[in-house]
Amino acid sequence: MGGTKKKKFERGSATAFVSRNKALKKLQLSLGDFRALCIFKGIYPVEPLHKKKVNKGSTAVKTFYNLKDIQFLAHDNLIIKFREKKHYLRRLKKAVAKKNRFAESIIRDNKPVYSLKHVMKERYPTFTDALRDLDDCLNLCFVFATFPHSQRIKVDLVQLCRKRTVEFQHYVIAAKALRKVFVSIKGIYYQADIKGETITWVVSHKRGYEHPQDVDYKIMETFAEYNSVLLGHINIKLYSDSHLVYPPQLTEHVSHDSAHCLEGDSIDEHLASLAPQIRSTGEHPDDIEDDPEVDAMNAVNVDDPEYIEKSKLEAATVSRLQNLFKGCKFYLNREVPREELTFVIRCCGGEASWDSSLGMGATYCDSDDGITHHIIDRPTVSNQRLDRTYIQPQWVFDCINARILLPPQEYFPGIPCPPHLSPFVEEREGEYVPEEKVKFLKRMRGEAEEEEEESERDEDEDSEDEDAEETEQPKAGNKRKRNSREDSEAPEKKAVKMAVSEGSIEKVDKQKALARQEAEERRLGEMMIPKKHKRLYHKIMISRKKSSQETRKLVEKKEKLKATKKKSKLRKEKV
Repeated sequence: MGGTKKKKFERGSATAFVSRNKALKKLQLSLGDFRALCIFKGIYPVEPLHKKKVNKGSTAVKTFYNLKDIQFLAHDNLIIKFREKKHYLRRLKKAVAKKNRFAESIIRDNKPVYSLKHVMKERYPTFTDALRDLDDCLNLCFVFATFPHSQRIKVDLVQLCRKRTVEFQHYVIAAKALRKVFVSIKGIYYQADIKGETITWVVSHKRGYEHPQDVDYKIMETFAEYNSVLLGHINIKLYSDSHLVYPPQLTEHVSHDSAHCLEGDSIDEHLASLAPQIRSTGEHPDDIEDDPEVDAMNAVNVDDPEYIEKSKLEAATVSRLQNLFKGCKFYLNREVPREELTFVIRCCGGEASWDSSLGMGATYCDSDDGITHHIIDRPTVSNQRLDRTYIQPQWVFDCINARILLPPQEYFPGIPCPPHLSPFVEEREGEYVPEEKVKFLKRMRGEAEEEEEESERDEDEDSEDEDAEETEQPKAGNKRKRNSREDSEAPEKKAVKMAVSEGSIEKVDKQKALARQEAEERRLGEMMIPKKHKRLYHKIMISRKKSSQETRKLVEKKEKLKATKKKSKLRKEKV
C-alpha cells in the first residue's frame, strides 16, 4: 500500500510553538522592539507540556511562544513604527557625527510617534475590563511617580506617571470611593470601589533610596509607558462620567510667586497637594449613566431578600464612611506624611492643611480657630490649645477601617498606640482571632446596635403617638355601644370576656438573621455535595476542626497566663 511517510516533528506540538529567535526573524525586529511589542499587545512566553518534542529532541533551554500569537503580532501597525524609529535613529546618528546642525534639527522635528489607542480597544472591549486590570497599572505608576530624577529613567515618564496618579487620586476624592487603608512596612495599601469594581493598590513610603542594580529598567519603562496610557484613558472616562473637568482644574485662582516657579508649575504643585477642590462641569450628578453590568446584577437579585438586606447594610456603612470626617478640620504637623493623610481625610469629607512653608496647597494656618484635630507624631506638644484634639496619625487610618470615630484617648501624643490591624484579613470560623481585633469588632457592633436601637425607638414613639390620636376620638362612641349591647344580651347567656392587648413591634437583629440564613444555606449545600466529592469535603472539614482545636488551646493558654499574672500581682500587693 502506498502513502506518504509520517515525518518526525512536522505535526502536533512541534508546530504549535515557535522559539524566540525564529519569532525575531519572522517579524524582522530587534529584541528590545519585540519585547515592547509583546508587552503592548499582551503576549507572553509559554511553557510547553512536552518541551523536548517542541524543541525537536533537543534539551537546550529556549523561550517559546504560541505560533498563533506571533502570527497575530505580524499584522500590527506598531511594527512599521518601530522600523521607522530605527531608521530615524540611524539618520540622527549620522547627522550628529557629521555635525550638521540643520539636518539634525529637521530630523528631530520629524521624529516618528506611535499611538496605543487601537491596542486599548483590542485588549479592553468594555470599560469594566479595563478597571479589572487597573491594580497592577496603579502599582507601577505610583512606583515610577516616586522615582528620583536620574540618567537611568526618563524624566518625562516619571512626570507623566506622577500626573496620572494625581488625577486618579482627585477622582477618588471627588467620588469618595475609598473603602480601606492599611499601613505596612512595604507601603500604604488602599482599596477603592470604582463603578462596582474593587481596586487595591499600594503606594510606597517616600524615603530616599538608590536604584537597584539587578533590575532591567528598559522593560520596566515599557510597562510604565503602557500603564500610563491606560491610566490616562481610564481617568478621562471616570472624569466624564462624574461630570468633572479634565484635565483637572482648581476651583479657585492660585497666586504664584514668579521668583520661585512658573504659573503652570505652581498649579501642578497645588493639584499634587490634593488639598484644593477641582472644578466640575456644572451638570447634575444624577445624570450619570449607570453601569449596565451593575444594573443587570441588581435586576437579577431584586426578589432576593438576603441580597436586599445586605445591600442596605452596606449602603448604610458606606454613607457613614463617606461623611466620617465631615465638619472636621485637620492640621498636619511637619513630621507626618502629608499627601497620604490629606488624601485619606478628604476622601471621608474632611479638610486638611499644613504650614505654608512645607509646600503649596495649604488652605489655612495653625492659628485657625476652626481646627478640630491636630495630627502630630512627637512625644510632647508645646503650646497646646484646649479647643482642638491632639492625636497621632494612626487614629485616622483606624477610624476609616472601623468606619466610626474612635475615642482619641488611646492615640494621644507620647502614648503607645493600639495594634494597627489589617482590614484585608478576614478570619474564617475556627481560626484564631487576636484579642485586639475581638475588642475592635465588639466596639463596632456595640455602636451599630446603639444606632439601630435609637432609630427603632424613634419609630416606636411615632407609632404610639398616632395610635393615641386614633383611639381618643372613638372612645365615647364605643362606650355607648358597649352599654347598649350589655343591656340587650343580659337575659341571655353571658358573653365570654375577651381581652385584647396592645401589640408591640418585634425587634429583629438583622445580622443574626443573616448569619442564620447563611448557616442554613451551608447545611443545604453540604447535603447536595456529590458522593465522589464528599471524601475531599470531609478532609477539609477535619483540617478546619483541627485548626479550631489549636486556637482553643491557644486561648486557654492565654487565659491561664492572665490568671497567673493576676495572682502574682495580688501576692505582691499583699506583701
